[in-house]
Amino acid sequence: MIANTLTQKIGEAMKARDVIRLSTLRMLSSAFNYEKIAKQHELNNEEELSVVRKEAKKRKEAIDAYEKVTDKESVKERIDQETKELAILQEYLPPEISQEEIIKLVDLAIVELGASTISDMGKVIGLVKSKSPGVDGSTLAEMVKQKLLS
Repeated sequence: MIANTLTQKIGEAMKARDVIRLSTLRMLSSAFNYEKIAKQHELNNEEELSVVRKEAKKRKEAIDAYEKVTDKESVKERIDQETKELAILQEYLPPEISQEEIIKLVDLAIVELGASTISDMGKVIGLVKSKSPGVDGSTLAEMVKQKLLS
C-alpha cells in the first residue's frame, strides 16, 4: 500500500533536499488523509490508486491550462513544476494501457452490449472502466464516441 511507504519516502526526500518531491509527497499524504476521513475507514489499494489518479489528473489539467496561456514565459516555471509533480505521481500508478488495447476493449464492449447508438455510450464506457479502471476517461469517451458514430 502506498500510504504505508509515504512517510519513509517523505523522509528520503527531506534528506535529499528534493523540494518538489517533498511537496508532492506531502500533498499526496494529505489527499490520502482527506479521503480516509471522507470514507471513514483505512483505504485499500484501489482507493489509494484512485486518489493518486485524481491528483495526477489535476496536474494534467493544470499543464493543459498553462499551455493555453499566450505568454508562455510567464507560466514556464509552473508548467515545469506541474510536469515534475505529475512524473512523481505516475511512479505510484500502474503503467497506462496502450491506445490499441483501449480500442480492443472498446470493440469487445460494443459487441458484448450490442451497442449501436450514441445513447449506449455510457454503458460501453462503464463496462470498459470495470474491466480496466486505469483507463483515462476522456480518451476512452472520445474512442467510444468515434466507434459509435462511425
